[in-house]
Amino acid sequence: MKIFKYTLDLIDLQSLELPVGAKVLAVQVQNGNPQIWALVDENAQKEVRTFATYGTGHVVANNPCNYIGTYQLENGAFVFHVFEKLAYLND
Repeated sequence: MKIFKYTLDLIDLQSLELPVGAKVLAVQVQNGNPQIWALVDENAQKEVRTFATYGTGHVVANNPCNYIGTYQLENGAFVFHVFEKLAYLND
Protein backbone atom coordinates (compact mmCIF):
# COMPACT_ATOMS: atom_id res chain seq x y z
CA MET A 1 0.00 0.00 0.00
CA LYS A 2 1.10 3.54 -0.73
CA ILE A 3 -0.36 7.01 -0.44
CA PHE A 4 -0.87 8.72 -3.80
CA LYS A 5 -1.92 12.27 -4.63
CA TYR A 6 -4.51 13.26 -7.25
CA THR A 7 -5.08 16.84 -8.43
CA LEU A 8 -8.60 18.24 -8.43
CA ASP A 9 -9.51 20.64 -11.19
CA LEU A 10 -11.55 23.73 -10.33
CA ILE A 11 -14.74 22.29 -11.81
CA ASP A 12 -18.06 21.12 -10.36
CA LEU A 13 -17.78 17.45 -11.29
CA GLN A 14 -14.61 15.49 -11.98
CA SER A 15 -13.82 11.83 -12.62
CA LEU A 16 -10.49 10.39 -11.49
CA GLU A 17 -9.02 6.97 -12.18
CA LEU A 18 -7.95 5.38 -8.89
CA PRO A 19 -6.96 1.83 -8.02
CA VAL A 20 -9.93 -0.31 -6.95
CA GLY A 21 -10.40 -0.09 -3.19
CA ALA A 22 -8.50 3.20 -2.81
CA LYS A 23 -9.32 4.90 0.49
CA VAL A 24 -9.53 8.69 0.24
CA LEU A 25 -7.71 10.18 3.23
CA ALA A 26 -7.85 13.95 2.79
CA VAL A 27 -8.36 16.92 0.53
CA GLN A 28 -6.06 19.93 0.94
CA VAL A 29 -4.33 22.61 -1.09
CA GLN A 30 -0.69 22.13 -2.02
CA ASN A 31 1.15 24.83 -3.96
CA GLY A 32 -2.15 26.57 -4.73
CA ASN A 33 -3.83 23.46 -6.18
CA PRO A 34 -6.48 21.28 -4.52
CA GLN A 35 -5.34 17.68 -4.07
CA ILE A 36 -6.85 14.42 -2.86
CA TRP A 37 -4.62 11.94 -1.04
CA ALA A 38 -5.61 8.28 -1.06
CA LEU A 39 -4.24 5.04 0.35
CA VAL A 40 -3.93 2.72 -2.65
CA ASP A 41 -2.75 -0.66 -3.80
CA GLU A 42 -0.86 0.49 -6.88
CA ASN A 43 -1.13 -2.99 -8.41
CA ALA A 44 -4.93 -3.06 -8.25
CA GLN A 45 -7.04 -2.54 -11.37
CA LYS A 46 -8.22 1.03 -11.94
CA GLU A 47 -11.75 2.32 -11.59
CA VAL A 48 -13.31 5.68 -12.34
CA ARG A 49 -14.53 7.59 -9.29
CA THR A 50 -16.42 10.86 -9.44
CA PHE A 51 -15.99 13.85 -7.14
CA ALA A 52 -18.28 16.86 -6.85
CA THR A 53 -17.05 20.23 -5.60
CA TYR A 54 -19.44 22.85 -4.20
CA GLY A 55 -18.53 26.38 -3.22
CA THR A 56 -19.88 27.76 0.04
CA GLY A 57 -23.31 29.25 -0.65
CA HIS A 58 -23.79 27.29 -3.89
CA VAL A 59 -26.67 24.90 -4.51
CA VAL A 60 -25.84 21.33 -3.44
CA ALA A 61 -27.33 18.22 -5.05
CA ASN A 62 -30.15 16.51 -3.15
CA ASN A 63 -27.82 13.64 -2.32
CA PRO A 64 -24.22 14.91 -2.33
CA CYS A 65 -22.97 11.47 -1.16
CA ASN A 66 -19.75 10.97 0.82
CA TYR A 67 -18.16 14.10 2.25
CA ILE A 68 -14.39 14.08 1.65
CA GLY A 69 -13.30 17.45 3.00
CA THR A 70 -13.09 21.20 2.62
CA TYR A 71 -10.34 23.34 1.16
CA GLN A 72 -9.71 27.07 0.81
CA LEU A 73 -8.11 29.13 -1.95
CA GLU A 74 -6.89 32.73 -2.09
CA ASN A 75 -6.27 32.91 1.68
CA GLY A 76 -9.81 31.79 2.47
CA ALA A 77 -11.60 34.03 -0.02
CA PHE A 78 -12.98 30.90 -1.73
CA VAL A 79 -14.07 27.83 0.23
CA PHE A 80 -14.96 24.55 -1.50
CA HIS A 81 -16.44 21.29 -0.20
CA VAL A 82 -15.68 17.96 -1.90
CA PHE A 83 -17.97 14.93 -2.00
CA GLU A 84 -17.51 11.59 -3.69
CA LYS A 85 -20.52 10.69 -5.78
CA LEU A 86 -21.52 7.04 -5.58
CA ALA A 87 -22.31 5.40 -8.92
CA TYR A 88 -25.41 3.62 -7.65
CA LEU A 89 -27.07 6.82 -6.38
CA ASN A 90 -28.72 9.47 -8.52
CA ASP A 91 -29.32 13.15 -7.68
